[in-house]
Amino acid sequence: MTNVEACGEGRESPWLSILVPVFNVEPYLRECLESVIGQIERMEQAGPPGADGVEVLVLDDCSTDGSGALMRTLAARWPGRIRLMAHERNQGLSAARNSMIDAARGEYLWFLDSDDKLLEGSIAALRAIVREHAPDVVLCDFQVWRERPGLKHRLRGEMHRSSFAGPARRVLGNRCEVLAGALMPGELHAWSKISRRALWGADLRFPVARYFEDMATMPLMMLRASAFYYADQPWVAYRQRAASILATPNLGKALDQARALVGFRGALAGSVCADDARLLLALAHQSARNFIGAMRYLDGMEGAGGQGAMRQAREAFAASSPLAPEALCKAYAARGWWLRARKLRKWLRRAEAAA
Repeated sequence: MTNVEACGEGRESPWLSILVPVFNVEPYLRECLESVIGQIERMEQAGPPGADGVEVLVLDDCSTDGSGALMRTLAARWPGRIRLMAHERNQGLSAARNSMIDAARGEYLWFLDSDDKLLEGSIAALRAIVREHAPDVVLCDFQVWRERPGLKHRLRGEMHRSSFAGPARRVLGNRCEVLAGALMPGELHAWSKISRRALWGADLRFPVARYFEDMATMPLMMLRASAFYYADQPWVAYRQRAASILATPNLGKALDQARALVGFRGALAGSVCADDARLLLALAHQSARNFIGAMRYLDGMEGAGGQGAMRQAREAFAASSPLAPEALCKAYAARGWWLRARKLRKWLRRAEAAA
């Protein structure tokens, strides 16, 4: 069950809903919400239309630190700006997002993790794109946010990471090409894709109690869209934390990673993009990356449990990739991607040895 407090209830038909799930993020929450509310206030002061049409939903998923109290403090600091929500029991990130999707009133939805922040000017840039082009989905870039960034991080390009491999700053109408351009770099996080709420029918929600939920869900959402716009600018600062999902692997995370795209492959088979060669390659490539990422963790496990998990990862790869392994390796070789082909064959042999 979800409780919704009345903060911000008076605004009708906002053009944008920003959805912020909260669980034990007290050290980061203030900075996250300041990055959102500050932009809204500056937009209103500057006088552009639409600044007052942004609703901010913040849901506490039964935090055990001071996050819940801080939410209420910040809502009181910005009266009418924040709609507070709460779960009566902890249900996880996917369930929190799903509850906010159900409660949102905005024409567009923007998911924002509560330890990240929006970079200055991002809401205004999104508003300009929506007003001029009204696409179904807007894709944006991001920067990796470290407490102590060094030269090596800048050299890695962490100040501007691309989320899409394709043309920018114009409307794109070929969903097959757009999906391929999103899958190939593998940046399938929810917060880099702002979408029309209408795309989220009752049958599309984030999978509860699973990791890699963004990868499992965002391609399915994009498969429903007809018009896209890629803004090749960093709009989100993604905080790099030692306790992040990717930094703390375990058996469940590894298998969820391997299985993340199985549902999308099934949906793709019945779509207009079922035979698009570029998309099939991109999906096979990302499925291989998921398989290799899972195998790297599982390879360190001892005993029959690790061997069984390797077999499951191999089965998940077969279920999610539209190309057989040898066909994918040939496609890699044709593009000069010899290292990728060699790496995939190596981990396939490891999985076969565990069978």
